[in-house]
Amino acid sequence: MRRAAGLTQEELASRAGLSPNAVGALERGARKRPQPHTVRSLSDALGLSEDERAALLAAVPERVGTTPSAAGGSPASPAPAASALPHPSTTLVGREREVGEVRDLLTQRDVRLVTLTGIGGVGKTRLAVEVAREAAVDFPDGAAFVGLAPLSDPALVVPTVSRSLGLPEAQGRTATEALVDHLRDKGLLLVLDNLEHLLEAAPEVAALVEGCPRLVVLATSRAPLRLRGEREYPVPPLGLPASTRSPDEGEVLASTSGRLFAERAQATSPGFALTRENAASVAAICWRLAGLPLALELAAAKTRFLDPAALLSRLDRALSTAWGRDLPERQRTMRAALDWSHELLSEPERALFRCVSIFSGGFTLEAAEAVGATEDEGDPEEVLGLLGTLVEQSLVTVYPDAGEHGTRYGMLEPVRQYAREKLEQSGEAGGTGRRHAGFFLALAERAAPELLGLGQVGWLDRLERESGNLGAAISRSLEAGEPGTAARFGRALLTFWWIRGHHREGRRWMEAALEGPLPPGLRIAALQVAGPMAYVQGDYPAAEARHREALLLSRREENPVGEGYARLGLGLVSMSRSDHEAATSEIERALALFERCAEDYLASASRVWLGMALLARGEGGRAERMLEEELAWARRVQNPSLTYIVLYNLAKSALARGDLVAATSMLGEGIGLSGLTKDRANLAHFLQMLSAVEALRGEAERSAVLIGAAEGSAQEVGAAVYNFYRPDPSLRERAVAEASAALGVAVFEEARARGREMGFERAVGYALGGDRTRE
Repeated sequence: MRRAAGLTQEELASRAGLSPNAVGALERGARKRPQPHTVRSLSDALGLSEDERAALLAAVPERVGTTPSAAGGSPASPAPAASALPHPSTTLVGREREVGEVRDLLTQRDVRLVTLTGIGGVGKTRLAVEVAREAAVDFPDGAAFVGLAPLSDPALVVPTVSRSLGLPEAQGRTATEALVDHLRDKGLLLVLDNLEHLLEAAPEVAALVEGCPRLVVLATSRAPLRLRGEREYPVPPLGLPASTRSPDEGEVLASTSGRLFAERAQATSPGFALTRENAASVAAICWRLAGLPLALELAAAKTRFLDPAALLSRLDRALSTAWGRDLPERQRTMRAALDWSHELLSEPERALFRCVSIFSGGFTLEAAEAVGATEDEGDPEEVLGLLGTLVEQSLVTVYPDAGEHGTRYGMLEPVRQYAREKLEQSGEAGGTGRRHAGFFLALAERAAPELLGLGQVGWLDRLERESGNLGAAISRSLEAGEPGTAARFGRALLTFWWIRGHHREGRRWMEAALEGPLPPGLRIAALQVAGPMAYVQGDYPAAEARHREALLLSRREENPVGEGYARLGLGLVSMSRSDHEAATSEIERALALFERCAEDYLASASRVWLGMALLARGEGGRAERMLEEELAWARRVQNPSLTYIVLYNLAKSALARGDLVAATSMLGEGIGLSGLTKDRANLAHFLQMLSAVEALRGEAERSAVLIGAAEGSAQEVGAAVYNFYRPDPSLRERAVAEASAALGVAVFEEARARGREMGFERAVGYALGGDRTRE
């Protein structure tokens, strides 16, 4: 058709608004399933008749995910929900060609790793998100996005990817091996954003690509990863106006940089309009800023109080002295744009600008006030006004939907890096880091008692939002030779780490703290975190060793609470090894110590663990009485996690004696509480037992779905480490056998697969909704 129209590939691409590479890929057959809008654009460019258009559309294969697969006739896995990718608040301007070219690369069979490179602010992340959004339908398992900007340790790249994909922590193998096993058969587009400061993790990325034949990685980085098979795609600046000499508004808007500036200026200042009078100034601004999107957006924000001519005048002065003459021209221009924005600030505003660069993953006003006010100067009450100026200057971003703790703020990563350099140059980094660590240590220690009662759910969510800052503060404390501060963080965050699954990091930080000099009390604290973290990872020898060291040290220091905690930990290890006599002995001794010290929560928890040990020993009557008392106490203090641990064991006992009504009621309550706390590991056990109950009640399909949901939840977070639940494997085997027999193998497996694909919230809703609607 192209040749019949007398067009070259370049001419057809220009008419259709595509890249020549895109046209070439279609003609070669490398891109077999173009988007419908691409087909329409080509039809328009070729001037096809209605019949010819229909024939062309009919010749295009259906897209992956819309029809049954040719091989097996079963539907292909749908692309993940849009929530798997970020949702930018503004439209992508002027990147149609780049989106097409990168997507073409991703469809080539020999391309497994594409890296978008370029300087900060050129728009690598935004381009990657748009490409992933469009390309998700080309991959049977869709697209997933993992932001790496908050990380500072390359060793956390693979664990962060694993957590983002909902994988359990690796047991008995490396995190990379576990991730490769999970992704080996997945047809997934994985976006790894902001890798430039984590290049030491490049070999792990290579291992993923080599070990997962259907995986394609789209990375963003200021520099290539230097891996075999990597396809580097340098992201160019936006196109510039053809001329700065008397252009009209149409000529400026014909360029992508001019269009971006105009759209952002109008969004900032509704009264702004691109006219013949200001077109030359706008064109000059685009040229001065080299078409860099971040610089253009920063400049456009100033149209609130500067017209384009005045804006250009100030920009000229800021750009007159280039920074870093050994750097590429565009990078000097980007820094000049940031220097210019910095020059518009007063000294107090600059000081706060430097200060807030210390935050990782955003911050609240309370945090900015605490960290931004120094001993010598800076009133916390003035921080709000200064922060407002930084927001107005587009140097700090306001994030909506921050929860009950108020507005949340952050910085675009290139801006934060620029501000962080200013902080290091100022000599203020040490003091700012100490104030940052002090604020978040106080927050963690304030949260610790709240995590044991009524405020547990709210504080879990709050700490999750601050996990980047908490991790940065702990790492900074260790780097500064302050292991005691790290140990205090661990003592305060143990419950949070346990419930929300931050086991790997928590254990690593505490092991690092234990390598440094610690006073006895803080060494005991670090041991009391390292032990449980090893336990939940299934490393029982290490857990036992840490608890025994804590026991010896606590007894030497005459610390009865520490001794009780160590004995409780040893009891749990014994229980997981099925040594119920030893478990009972240790837990009873721990209980006596906690009661003597009036440690109500620890005493109650000990009685719960003791009840579990008694159940395992066959002392059901005594165990149930003890657990009923602790259930009443846990409900009274409104501690969700302790409540659902008791409920599980009471439900297990009720099921053993055939009381399905009581078991169903307790399981429903526990599932609801698991949903509140977002304890995925706990949910897996509840769903598994509920599936057994439903099988006994003759609800075969519901049982099958719950079996799958339990399996999916366990796979997601590694629920097997919760060995103190001691689930009865015969119950699961019976549920599988009865549901499969009632439904037939094919229907059973379909229902089971449906349950396995449920996410956390859907699984909770299904379990609770079914209980409520069944008569």
